[in-house]
Amino acid sequence: MRIGIVCPYSWDVPGGVQFHIRDLAEYFIRLGHEVSVLAPADDDTPLPPYVVSAGRAVPVPYNGSVARLNFGFLSAARVRRWLHDGAFDVVHIHEPTSPSLGLLTCWAARGPMVATFHTSNPRSKAMIAAYSILQAALEKISARIAVSEYARRTLVEHLGGDAVVIPNGVDVDFFAKAEPRPEWQGDTIGFIGRIDEPRKGLPVLMKALPKILAARPQTRLLVAGRGDEKEAVASLPAELRSRVEFLGMISDEDKARFLRSLDLYIAPNTGGESFGIILVEAMSAGAPVLASDLDAFAQVLDGGAAGELFANEDADALAEAAVRLLQDPARRAELCERGSTHVRRFDWSTVGADILSVYETVTAGSAAVAAEDTPDSDGYGWGSGLRARLGLARD
Repeated sequence: MRIGIVCPYSWDVPGGVQFHIRDLAEYFIRLGHEVSVLAPADDDTPLPPYVVSAGRAVPVPYNGSVARLNFGFLSAARVRRWLHDGAFDVVHIHEPTSPSLGLLTCWAARGPMVATFHTSNPRSKAMIAAYSILQAALEKISARIAVSEYARRTLVEHLGGDAVVIPNGVDVDFFAKAEPRPEWQGDTIGFIGRIDEPRKGLPVLMKALPKILAARPQTRLLVAGRGDEKEAVASLPAELRSRVEFLGMISDEDKARFLRSLDLYIAPNTGGESFGIILVEAMSAGAPVLASDLDAFAQVLDGGAAGELFANEDADALAEAAVRLLQDPARRAELCERGSTHVRRFDWSTVGADILSVYETVTAGSAAVAAEDTPDSDGYGWGSGLRARLGLARD
């Protein structure tokens, strides 16, 4: 199968959506499919052979963060050329509602299209304001995927229609088989995320750290991610700052080794999360997880059975739970065992097969109605029969 995948965010700035698309593309390539990914990228960014650059992206505030997106006439021309050259059997668009390549592809593409919705934002004023523009484009989509129930809810509440829930995928064995690094072992708690993005929750963890260290003075906090390190520890008493070690950006291999080395992984995120891929990675690596009780995190952690939860933005609750877990090796071992079992449902062997099944359904449906349906007058090149079969027919 010839598969085209559209990434809305700049390839050279790491993020969960980019990692998901990369791993999905490489999973399909291993199965023997032909895959091309269209993504924004700076001219000097080294790209895998399956990625086609759509040009430089620009930073845009989006969903409580800053996303690097690509939009405009030049981008539209590159989308059309990519579609023409690819002659894809199916096009898979990620975040089609963002003002980037996905929306441009919705406008330009013909044929089977699948869209994955990653965003969980129940109060998106931008999505509400753009409803009429988005609705026309989304009517061309053959099937919709949401990475979680909360992403699905955002779609339903803002745009109508529905989606099948297929979570983000992880190569579980890649993390499970990583070798711990001795220098990262021994009374260590860890955090991975953008240091200067408040919703990732590092300020909450820093606020909790003095209480953790008061009870467990030998504990070290290891932080992986980009951002202003001096500002991150500015709220800590000077005598405690040496207990925080910043590792900067780390490779995928080191991330797996990092998670394998920890006594406890802490995810203090405060909101805007539709899934929680880092929790899945931590469980895959056998790290016990302590996370804020966001709805999406609770779902990933099986309601708290595969990892413990604390009240969102409550630094005291975080500190109390962290100290209790650090003092209880048996409870941490129990969480590791439960997490390692639970996480198998997120392995690419399951997630990739589910996504491929969606592709096969929409391509088979398209072929089946090609003889009986002619392009109708809506200007999209889709027959009403196919739209009706997929639940996308107009009123």
